[in-house]
Amino acid sequence: MNTRSTRSTVTFAHPFHIAGYEDELPAGAYDVVVDEDLLQGLSFEAYRRSGTYLMIGGQAGGRGPAEMRPIDPRDLEAALARDQAQPEQR
Repeated sequence: MNTRSTRSTVTFAHPFHIAGYEDELPAGAYDVVVDEDLLQGLSFEAYRRSGTYLMIGGQAGGRGPAEMRPIDPRDLEAALARDQAQPEQR
C-alpha cells in the first residue's frame, strides 16, 4: 500500500495537554505529521488518513531525542481551541 506523509506546524501560546497523555507540554511550535494510505481499486486517486502524530522534543536542526506521539486529530483541535480561548499572559 502506498503511503504519503504531510507535515505542518501548530503553535501553542500556553502550556497544554493532549488527551491520552498525562504530561503538560510547554508552549511553542510543534510539528504534526499526518500519514495517509492510497485507496486501491478506485478509478481516481484517493487517500484515507491512517495516523496523526505530534512531534515532541528534539532540538533545532533535528538533533536530540524526539518522540512521535500518535494523537487523535480531534484532540489536537480541542487543545488548540483551548489554547486560543485563554487570555494572553503578560
